[in-house]
Amino acid sequence: MYKLSNIKKKEPITIPEVKSLLEKIVHGESDYIQKRTLEYVIKFSKVDEEKAKNIKKRLMEEGKLSEEEAIELINIMPKTILEVRTFLSGWKKFLTTEEIENLLKILKEEM
Repeated sequence: MYKLSNIKKKEPITIPEVKSLLEKIVHGESDYIQKRTLEYVIKFSKVDEEKAKNIKKRLMEEGKLSEEEAIELINIMPKTILEVRTFLSGWKKFLTTEEIENLLKILKEEM
């Protein structure tokens, strides 16, 4: 079981990356919270870890999103402009319809 003293660094990661990490823990060694979290991430992962990393890189480079913004989109995988605009309002960010369509294209290509 991982303890706080084992933590070497903190960084934001996607749900698929969490899933991959938790799957590496031997089930007999995981605690209740880790098992429940694994159940959750299995249910809500939309892509595998490698695709999530590729999408994150592309969203940050081509879509000019921050790492945290890219991760939010990957975790939800919005399919419409309106869904993306919901995130943009929370981020207090404005993107043109063309820029949003590019984000959606990136998400769709990697699915």
